[in-house]
Amino acid sequence: MYEKASRNNTYKQKKQTTKESGCFKFQCAERAGHGLGVVNCDDHQKNLQVTLAVKSVSVDEEQLSVTLLENHPDVRIPDTAHQISSDSWFQVGFVLTTGINSAYVLGYSGTIMVPLGWVGGVVGLILATAISLYANALLAMLHELGGTRHIRYRDLAGYIYGRKAYSLTWALQYINLFMINAGYIILAGSALKAVYVLFRDDDLMKLPYAIAIAGFVCAIFAICIPHLSALGIWLGFSTVFSLVYIVVALVLSIRDGMKSPPRDYSIPGTTGSKIFTTVGASANLVFAYNTGMLPEIQATIRQPVVKNMMKALYFQFTVGVLPLYLVTFAGYWAYGSSTATYLLSDVNGPVWVKAIANIAAFLQSVIALHIFASPMYEYLDTKNGIKGSALAFKNLSFRVLVRGGYLAFNTFVSALLPFLGDFMSLTGAISTFPLTFILANHMYLVANDNKLTSIQKHWHWLNICFFGIMSVAATIAALQLIALHSKMYHFFADL
Repeated sequence: MYEKASRNNTYKQKKQTTKESGCFKFQCAERAGHGLGVVNCDDHQKNLQVTLAVKSVSVDEEQLSVTLLENHPDVRIPDTAHQISSDSWFQVGFVLTTGINSAYVLGYSGTIMVPLGWVGGVVGLILATAISLYANALLAMLHELGGTRHIRYRDLAGYIYGRKAYSLTWALQYINLFMINAGYIILAGSALKAVYVLFRDDDLMKLPYAIAIAGFVCAIFAICIPHLSALGIWLGFSTVFSLVYIVVALVLSIRDGMKSPPRDYSIPGTTGSKIFTTVGASANLVFAYNTGMLPEIQATIRQPVVKNMMKALYFQFTVGVLPLYLVTFAGYWAYGSSTATYLLSDVNGPVWVKAIANIAAFLQSVIALHIFASPMYEYLDTKNGIKGSALAFKNLSFRVLVRGGYLAFNTFVSALLPFLGDFMSLTGAISTFPLTFILANHMYLVANDNKLTSIQKHWHWLNICFFGIMSVAATIAALQLIALHSKMYHFFADL
């Protein structure tokens, strides 16, 4: 699995009896999940040039030599229980945009702008956008490295480095996705509690209760949607939900800001605490734009996968980032250094408008969580041979038990430590930095070592070293903040 495959492969094939319009017609019998294909050639050509990825060609009589072109490699696809190559670049672009404009965006005014201030926050967000696009582009270009379509991040790392890197990458990615999922459950629970508080003032709905309800709804959705490509129309709903809470937060924040007296924009805290919060905010910057599962998302896109993935990334980092910028800057402008980590808890306006915005944030979090949980679902489904109809009793009962159990544990952790900002910092530090920046640069360096100039190599090594230092520093800062908050709040705190 991890041995590099040559792009120039020669296959033996026999001439088929069928002949149409002066061209031989070959029927390609694929293995390992590939479909059937037809290759046409000229009678008078001595060397047949095949432009389809084939593994074996079955014909009769005469032996012919078929050489695969360099720009059309024999791309193999690993076995998987989920759909591959079924989505347009536009749908994949919406998957990526759903991730960055999820309900997490309601926290960036408080978790990024407050600890960094105007200069640090604005410059940091813009730089993080450019750096994230660059790093994701590097990763996207490695998707078909060595003639194999690497549909999982760990598969790509294992192909380049070996089994140990495969296991390490899988561990990092699992931590990344688990923490992101916990954050979504906390967000969904916070939105539910916010709706309750708008209409009732009895304090009966505690945050842990709301998180438990949110986790149950997430489990129901995970059972009903078998794989990432099956989201389909739900991505449209996700976009509508995102626009609802972003527009409401934006409009009400601007209205509050215009009525409010001058705000304090100084960075709060002592000199020592400012260091930790600033480093933690840098982890939030990269967390805002990156999924940590780009190969898994790219696996769903149609051929040509690299070209289409680049279109999706350009869409994500242009159109997709505009709502994030608007709501983040407007929220900080309106409330200054006192901005909450959940912006909808700050805004003033009609109760029904705020209720709709919070309900939209809750529903969007449920959909977005499914995206970030899909690599774990794909691993479990593939490992246990879950194929065929999603409604088959075996498949349905498996999703109920396994996905339900996974989300139950995730919900328990979310309710136990409901510190959303700290989750974002720790996730960015221990997994998003290594997966998106360190590994992406080093894998590209290893894969293209003979093609890069000395300046290009030094550039990639500079990125590797810089983000390695940032990852260590951000991890220490995030753990310090979690320890601090754990002293301030008890387990299952009602924040």
